[in-house]
Amino acid sequence: MTETQEDTELKQPIQQMPWWNKFTFSVQEASEYFGFSDKKIRKIVDEHENDNFILWNGTRPRIKRQLFEKFVDEKLTAI
Repeated sequence: MTETQEDTELKQPIQQMPWWNKFTFSVQEASEYFGFSDKKIRKIVDEHENDNFILWNGTRPRIKRQLFEKFVDEKLTAI
């Protein structure tokens, strides 16, 4: 067995948490989940940077899934 084969056999696949179990999303994950572009998500974050649905990790926004879903349902009529 070669060294490369041994390395790949020892590596375990990375398990990802299902979308519905995640508390926060990155901008990219939020755009995939909600079907908005990255630019649109960033624009919403910029316009609502102090709202409850944004959690700041340093300078990076994390989108709180359930609160953002509620915001989209109640406040957005067009994208």
